Amino acid sequence: MTTQSRTPLDPQPGTTRESPASPPLYTLSIEDARAADLAAIRAAAGAGEPVRHVTDRHLPGPGGDLPIRVYRPVDATGALPTLVYFFGGGWALGSIETSDEICRALANAVPCQVITVGYRLAPEHKFPAAVDDCRTAVAWIAAHAAELGVDPDRLAVAGDSAGGNLAAAVTLDRDGPALAAQVLVYPNTDHRGDTASMRENDDPAAFNRRSVAWYWGHYLAHPDDGRDPRASPLLAEDLTGLPPALVITAEHDPLRDEGERYAERLRDAGVPVVATRYPGTAHGFFAMSGVVDAARAARAEVAAFLRTHLGR
Repeated sequence: MTTQSRTPLDPQPGTTRESPASPPLYTLSIEDARAADLAAIRAAAGAGEPVRHVTDRHLPGPGGDLPIRVYRPVDATGALPTLVYFFGGGWALGSIETSDEICRALANAVPCQVITVGYRLAPEHKFPAAVDDCRTAVAWIAAHAAELGVDPDRLAVAGDSAGGNLAAAVTLDRDGPALAAQVLVYPNTDHRGDTASMRENDDPAAFNRRSVAWYWGHYLAHPDDGRDPRASPLLAEDLTGLPPALVITAEHDPLRDEGERYAERLRDAGVPVVATRYPGTAHGFFAMSGVVDAARAARAEVAAFLRTHLGR
């Protein structure tokens, strides 16, 4: 794992998902938090890259039709390696729109097809609704590979924050389709949150332990549900045979240590792992390529990793 001594928070604007100029998201109503989160991401993401085409459609999910958005990269034809991407937002915020700029950038950078899934959100839909939706979507995409232009032998999953948690949960499904790789960007992996990074990073204006507790509180119907490995992948007994993983963490992030612990567990189980901590960054930086240099560096690392494991 790449580690560094603790460095100051990057002074570039937008290095925290919660803007100091705005009330912390965990102090807002769920409706206002969703609107503020999307507005902040759009402001920091920059202009989305053009791709060959973008298609919105639906697939049958366990709770009704699930929206998906399909991105085909520039100059792409035929069956393509495909990345299924899950947006972040603490299982309570976010949408397909949240990750639009990320998906466009990765589609062109790998290049590969990217499909993002509009899974159900908490608190309206508690755990395990989001996991069920994401697992169903990946299985449906693999089963309809020809229709979607997917190369089923080159299928991967990725996500940031809660999306990283969901990507990890998808890989734990031993009955699901074979996956070539997983990319987990500052993922939640343990509902207990008893780590040094959770205690260190407690700026009231930033993403902090109260933010994390607020999201878990919306997601879980009961705290004991957090013991389920589908909610806390770090608690899974057996991680052997899982797809090669890239785990990205941010230095000034309450979730840093649990992400790195999960990378260590994967490695101990014999899974090929690349784990990179980005110094000076905070939670949410990956979505802020318009204002944070480290976001562009992290995306380049993701693209290179996926090229290796998707045979590009």
